[in-house]
Formats: sequence, C-alpha cells, structure tokens
Amino acid sequence: MESSSASRYTTVADVARLAQVSKAQAARALGGYGAVSDEVRSRVLAAAETLQYHPNELARSMNTGRSKTIGVVVGDIENPYFSLAMRGIYDTSKAGGFDVILINTGEDLATEIDAVNVLLDKRVDGMIVAPVTRSSSTHLNRVVDSGRPVVLLDRKLPSLPVDSVVAEMRQVSYEAARHLLDEGHTRVGYISSLDVGGVEFTLDLDLGTNPVTERLAGIRRAFDEAGVALPTDLIRLGGGKQHSIGDLVQALVTGPDPATAIVASDSVIALEALAELQRAGVRIPDDVSFLMFDELPWAGLMTPPITVVAQPVYDQGVAAAAILLRRIGGDRSEPEHLALPSRLIRRESVAPVGSAIVGASA
Repeated sequence: MESSSASRYTTVADVARLAQVSKAQAARALGGYGAVSDEVRSRVLAAAETLQYHPNELARSMNTGRSKTIGVVVGDIENPYFSLAMRGIYDTSKAGGFDVILINTGEDLATEIDAVNVLLDKRVDGMIVAPVTRSSSTHLNRVVDSGRPVVLLDRKLPSLPVDSVVAEMRQVSYEAARHLLDEGHTRVGYISSLDVGGVEFTLDLDLGTNPVTERLAGIRRAFDEAGVALPTDLIRLGGGKQHSIGDLVQALVTGPDPATAIVASDSVIALEALAELQRAGVRIPDDVSFLMFDELPWAGLMTPPITVVAQPVYDQGVAAAAILLRRIGGDRSEPEHLALPSRLIRRESVAPVGSAIVGASA
C-alpha cells in the first residue's frame, strides 16, 4: 500500500538514482528517444518497475510534441450508433499505441466548440468529430490550423478539406424504398431526430450535409422512378426534440389517409416508435409495416423480426481511427472520403398492404 502511494510521486530523478545513471539518461530511456545503451536502458526500466514509476504525460508531450492521445467528439453516446463506432475507434487507437479521450456534445454546437477547445488544451495529437452542423466549422478549422489532423465521422463538411468516413446511404435507401413500393406502400412515413428549427418538411428544404439528406434523396429517387408522389406530409423531422416520438407516430397512423409503413431513422427512434405502436394496439405488419436504420441484436429478436438497413458502424470507427493515425504519422496526401457500403436486411416487419388499415383498427 505504501509503495502504491509513493509511486504517484516518483520522479525521473528517483529512477535515475536507483539505476545509478544520470537524469538525462533515465529520461531518454523512459521516453524512448535519443541515444542510450542497452545496458543503461535495462537498468532504468528495472528501476522504473521497482518504483512503479508512471510518466507525466503532459510533461512528455511538451518534450516530444506528442501526447499519444486522440480526441473523439460525438453527438449522443447513448445512441448505439456512436457507442459501436466508438468501440471501433478505441480498438484501433489502442492497437496503435494511442489513448482516447471521448466527449459527448448532446448535438449542441456550443458544447461541441467547448469540447474541441478542451481537447486542444489537452494537446491531443488529432481528433475524430461527428459535427453537429455544417453551418459552423471555425472551431474545426482552428484544429487544422494548429497542425492536428481531423477526421469527420458520419457527416461531411464541404467547407472543411479533411478526411471523412460515412456509411453509404443513398443507394441503400433507394433499395429500402423500392422494397416498400413493391409491397404496395405509397403512404410511407419517415421519422428523424434531425433538427430543422421546427419547420415542416418540403422538397426544397435545405437539410444540409448529413445522412438524413442522403436517405431522403434515395427514397425520393425510388418514388420518382415509380411515378408516385413522395408523401411529404408524412416526413416528420425533429423527433425527440421539437416533437415527441409518440406524438409523431400517432399523427402518422391516424387520420383519413394514414401511413401504411413507417421508417425510423435510427434505433433510438425505432424503440420509441415501436413502443407507441404497441400501446396503440397497432399490429406490425398487419396494420402498418415497419423499417428502421441500424442493425442491433434486438431487431432480429422482435415479433415480427424488424427489417433494417444495416450500417457498417464498427468498421466506420476502425476506418476513421486508422486514417487519423496515418495522418498523425505524417501522411499528407489529399483528403480521403470513405463511404462504406450498407445493406438492406429484409425480415417480416414489412408485408404487402393488406385489407386491414390502421385507421379502421385503431
């Protein structure tokens, strides 16, 4: 117990004294830089182990210019998407000898700016960021100007010439919409948490550069090719923010011309939507078909199993971290923009439009 307490205060000078070498030799051996003989290195490392010496990371970063740490800024760590992507980032970074500092922004721009400033103060060697908005990138430009690489996760910023890793969304969303149309669904509802300031969706609404924009573009293409008007009155944004998911679901499945299928933009929305449908006694797929983005273990265990668009989330995290480590290592090639393929998994939650409609069964 005493040695553990003392180890918190052990210095390079203590290690040098026990190893009977100079402080400069001990520092070089412990830091892995400069010239030092194998015999001296062995004595220093043995002394450090005996004293349970742990280096001062801030001091080491000031000496070497590297902290061996990366920063990760995400919008909502409770969202399984970010949790799984974070696992990919951590596994890859750790294998490369880097620690990870994670900051959650709650999809708030001011919090994101503060997070970036904190990470700069921590002297991280680079950052992976899932930006809240494309309207402000000054804080991220400041990171780039400091000489630290930035990789964008899940979203791209046209104004910021840095690497990005996303899941391919437009083509797989087209395939998902074609699947619904092939089953006779022309009244398709879509629920997303994307914050657009409370305005209603229209075809000319600028949604920015994000996965929702890509998904709706793919869905719209499928409807256009089928010669069917996209039901813009059933596209609901701001779910969980301006509007509760439950209220949005109720609005979609009631009324004179209700949705016959609902698409949830992520697994968090899907869980709340499914719970609301169950409370309302709406049967899947008898009364309404259901499709969601994100493949989680519970989706295949539901009754009926849920049709999903599966994104390579873990692989996105791995790729983002790998690119960042390469940039930290000195790669100065042109920015890379990876779009990893997603796939539609068809299950029993989507069925042909039947004779029983939601309005009648509710």
